[in-house]
Amino acid sequence: MIAYLCLYQLKPEVTEEKLEEMMAKTRVHLLRVPEVLAVKTGKRVNANDPYPWFVYLEVETMDKLVICQDDPHYIKYREEVLKPHVAEQHSTAFEMEPRKNVKYS
Repeated sequence: MIAYLCLYQLKPEVTEEKLEEMMAKTRVHLLRVPEVLAVKTGKRVNANDPYPWFVYLEVETMDKLVICQDDPHYIKYREEVLKPHVAEQHSTAFEMEPRKNVKYS
């Protein structure tokens, strides 16, 4: 099982209301992707944290993550939600099953 975490820096013009709308659209778009098992999104609690927004996805394997990112719903999400509002992104993937060799993820 793969946990894919994205941390986002937002453009200065993104308001609190716009961020709320982006979080809702994230769930709507990404839950339509068949390979996505879970979606979580949230905003920072501490104003001093460098990333004000995150998106977390669960997929079965790294191959499924690639398929997910090629899905039309994901592409639409990236074009409509991320590109207009995100200044910087940091993404990383984690294997969540104990003792599983990450080579086979």
